[in-house]
Amino acid sequence: MSQSDTPNIQVLSTEVSQLRQELQLRDQLVQQLSQELFRLVKGNTSFMPQQPEVERDLSQLQALQEQLQAVEQQVAFYQEQITTRDSEIYQLRQSAQELSDRSRMLEQVVQELPQIYRRKFEERMTPVREKVATLQRENRQLQAELQSVSYRLALKTRNSSHSGIDLPNFTRPASEQTNISSPQNA
Repeated sequence: MSQSDTPNIQVLSTEVSQLRQELQLRDQLVQQLSQELFRLVKGNTSFMPQQPEVERDLSQLQALQEQLQAVEQQVAFYQEQITTRDSEIYQLRQSAQELSDRSRMLEQVVQELPQIYRRKFEERMTPVREKVATLQRENRQLQAELQSVSYRLALKTRNSSHSGIDLPNFTRPASEQTNISSPQNA
């Protein structure tokens, strides 16, 4: 309900209460007139109102009844509008309650999202970490095997190069031979 509807309801309520007060006042006046007429007629049996006064009183009474009927119609109309507004207010309050409940639920979900994302990320990262650890172990094992193979190949190459190739022997003086070590020891 908008803020402009609230003053309209207040104005309508004020009008309805004023119309009810007027209706009560008219009812009291009609009651007093009826009692006064009854007292006059009862106390004065020779009293016979003249025809023009009776017609005037009847026309006034009929006018009052028509006004009363119009006021009752207005009251019924305003009551119907108030009932309609009350049902709209009730529906709007229900909607507001539902929206505030939904808002609270969404706030809770938003507050839980970082934890949910962390958990999901951890769940996805666990197999990746395991795979990385496995690959690192395999890599270390392969590097160790590669070093072993390289070392054996180097030994084999070194042994085969000394034994397979005939190098010329140069005669050196005896003093140089003792100072220089042989190529196999180097």
